[in-house]
Amino acid sequence: MTHITSTHLADGRELLYFDDAASARPRSVETTPDRRDLPARGEPGEVRFDALTGEWVAVAAHRQTRTHLPPADQCPICPTTAANPSEIPAPDYDVVVFENRFPSLGPAVGPVPDRPGWGTTGSAFGRCEVVTFTPQHTGSFSGLTETRARTVVEAWAHRTAALSALPGIKQVFPFENRGADIGVTLHHPHGQIYAYPYVTPRAAVMGAAARKFYDAADGTQTLTGSLLKAEREDGSRMVMESDSFSAYVPFAARWPLEIHLVPHRQVPDLAALSGEEKDELAHVYLDLLKRLDALYPTPTPYISAWHQAPVDDVLRPASYLHLQLTSPRRAADKLKFLAGSEAAMGAFINDTTPELVAERLRAVTVPASPADELAPSAPALIEGAHA
Repeated sequence: MTHITSTHLADGRELLYFDDAASARPRSVETTPDRRDLPARGEPGEVRFDALTGEWVAVAAHRQTRTHLPPADQCPICPTTAANPSEIPAPDYDVVVFENRFPSLGPAVGPVPDRPGWGTTGSAFGRCEVVTFTPQHTGSFSGLTETRARTVVEAWAHRTAALSALPGIKQVFPFENRGADIGVTLHHPHGQIYAYPYVTPRAAVMGAAARKFYDAADGTQTLTGSLLKAEREDGSRMVMESDSFSAYVPFAARWPLEIHLVPHRQVPDLAALSGEEKDELAHVYLDLLKRLDALYPTPTPYISAWHQAPVDDVLRPASYLHLQLTSPRRAADKLKFLAGSEAAMGAFINDTTPELVAERLRAVTVPASPADELAPSAPALIEGAHA
């Protein structure tokens, strides 16, 4: 079982240590307090209602001063040293989650205004958290041991449950931006979790489609479940399968590289996975990221986005947890940029075929995970079982 220890930073932000299950002792935070002299936390920014689309837009001008690609000896998420008192007071850690010092949403929580129209504004309620995957400044998620990856999965699940229970929260979104081409502001391997006070535009569209399908099936089938079944039966876009998860390039992929990872049973979010499923997810997810990196001589930039059920009585029953892993990389030295059709109209044009991408992902040689004698036995993967 992962050891979880909660504490607070000098300005009152919550920080949680998630120590690997193999850790022999509980962590003592009393010996490693945050001794920095930090300014008081500011009030939330602003959300504005876009009457043209019916969507909320967060205005976070205070984020202009956030840390941007600091040198390694000034990294704010490395363990604290005498020369670098960082956001993480301990001299070492496994996985840490803490409230972002420069949040787009929060720190206060609450609902957005009812019946908005042109000119409606509100407080940017919500929560933004940082998830540090490792104390090592260099590397990536794909280089973690399975034990450490399992700890990250546990952190995602724990925070999903905790944030979903906060007043006014309608959606919890764990994600990772990896690589300078994606726009990361810290090189240290990390991800983020956003807890929104509204259902985001993409989730609203997907949720409406899922609910329509669910109602048409009298609540006996889900849209994502039916797509998973179709992809597994077709096989041409399958990347890999395990006992509890399948990964495939979707039939109508928008990005040059796009993979969906879906559990075989309907669950609303990461918090609803069983312990065995979380174990398996750590193994499968590492395999998938390694495949992405093995396509080219240099690491592949990506966005790893966990689509979880909104905290909404109408949308939640039809929703189905899945990962959307995308990259704008269309060749070793080329990126896809969102220009007129995509950026202005939302009408994507893919430069390759999903079937070819899946074939390439199946064919790559996946390097072994770092040695970890304490990791559980990894479930077997069935690569391209139906191809």
